[in-house]
Amino acid sequence: MNLARIIDGHPDASTALISHGRTTTYGQLRRQVAALRAEFVALGLRRGECVALLCGNTPYFVVSYLAAVGVGAVVAPLNPTSPAPEIEKELAVVQPAVVIIEPAALATWERIPSDIRHGVRTVMATEGHGIEGAHTLDEVFAGDGSVDSVDVDPSTPAVYMFTSGTAGSPKAAVLTHGNLLSNIEQSTAVENMSPSDVTFGVLPMYHIFGLNVMLCNTLAVGASIVLVQRFDPVSTIETLRERGVTVMLGAPSIWMALNQLLDVPADAFAKVRLALSGAAKLPEQVIHSLSNRFGLQVLEGYGLTEASPVVTTSIDMPFTPGSIGRPVPGVEVRIVDENGDDAFVGDSGEIWVRGPNVFAGYLNDPEATARVLSPDGWLRTGDIAVADEAGHIFMVDRAKDLIIVSGFNVFPAEVEEVLTAHPDIVDAAVVGTAHPHTGEAVRAYVVLRPGTHLDEDTVVDHCRAHLARYKCPSKVLFVDQVPRNMTGKLQRYSLR
Repeated sequence: MNLARIIDGHPDASTALISHGRTTTYGQLRRQVAALRAEFVALGLRRGECVALLCGNTPYFVVSYLAAVGVGAVVAPLNPTSPAPEIEKELAVVQPAVVIIEPAALATWERIPSDIRHGVRTVMATEGHGIEGAHTLDEVFAGDGSVDSVDVDPSTPAVYMFTSGTAGSPKAAVLTHGNLLSNIEQSTAVENMSPSDVTFGVLPMYHIFGLNVMLCNTLAVGASIVLVQRFDPVSTIETLRERGVTVMLGAPSIWMALNQLLDVPADAFAKVRLALSGAAKLPEQVIHSLSNRFGLQVLEGYGLTEASPVVTTSIDMPFTPGSIGRPVPGVEVRIVDENGDDAFVGDSGEIWVRGPNVFAGYLNDPEATARVLSPDGWLRTGDIAVADEAGHIFMVDRAKDLIIVSGFNVFPAEVEEVLTAHPDIVDAAVVGTAHPHTGEAVRAYVVLRPGTHLDEDTVVDHCRAHLARYKCPSKVLFVDQVPRNMTGKLQRYSLR
């Protein structure tokens, strides 16, 4: 087996990638991947060594990823727009033998300390003038080299994927060929994708949602993906119509931005048959608004890097805004109370996950691995949810984001949901802050709709109309934006 073989067997002439108006067929993609595999072999890249990718959503990323795992190397996809100190820390963890970098990130690369850069045997640029002494990928593709993919065991590492770091320092999750392939099979089994589908590829591929769900699910079924470097709401609507997009995956921030657009034709999403949201909770009023305006049913799922990532989906159930669905085939899910027992229906508990998609652990960090993986293979996610009698799961919040006011639990997401239900509030973040009498108090950061005005008392009164008093903010701060990472997940730790 080898993850790279997901592109095999599809017709040569079928379109695989669309980027900046140029198409790459499956035949061309296979030839480019084989050529880069040959270059890796010529460079002496060995099985188990790491290839770091500092690339955005371009064909170069796709080819580099498939070629590297194809020769048995391990890929570390990194954000090419990250500052040098962050990239430096990640490179120190994965210690790559090869780095492939897009021209826009070369200046950042030069700011990384020389001892880190000197530990890399080969640095290749995707295009342009390249790095002294190394071919660019364009030069590799122009050659006639070709090497087949190698057979690997399912337990062979394929990706070092850095977690979002919302709970502290980012860690590199080790995802194996078996983890990733099993999750492709699990999620495509319910997505019912076909070669005629066209996926809108806006999620960053250095994030697991973009890499395995958006990209690899599309390639595995022989469909086409439109690669998008930067999200822009207006151009997104144009692309959906021009390219006949049928499958669209987005983080909440994307759906929220699209919902705020004015003067959008009612048929803008007419060809989109599958709209998915993940990476964070999507406010229910946004789901209802998109449904009312465009007839678009945005379905939520749940996943995390350590599960490769898909755990649940609401694709195969009646439209239920607010629900993250049910487990995908082959994945076991428990909702566990504080005593480690299964929570009663309707009671909140931590989500535990078990299946072939659950990761092998954190790279060189057995203590962190032991904290989240039980001896019998259960992944303790740190996410809190409840299930109804039909088995539909509803996300509550992150366990570590819990606020305790006078002994009562307050889940920030619940308060944020109420805040963003106000017509003049477009985004919000809630955190706990120390309080001398109640232990903690609720503090809200609120983003107002442009041209509107609210005062603190009005916001608090709005919350009191919908929440118990102890859940309401004691302080409201009005800000231009709340901190979110590239996938739209709130980074509450930066507000504490």
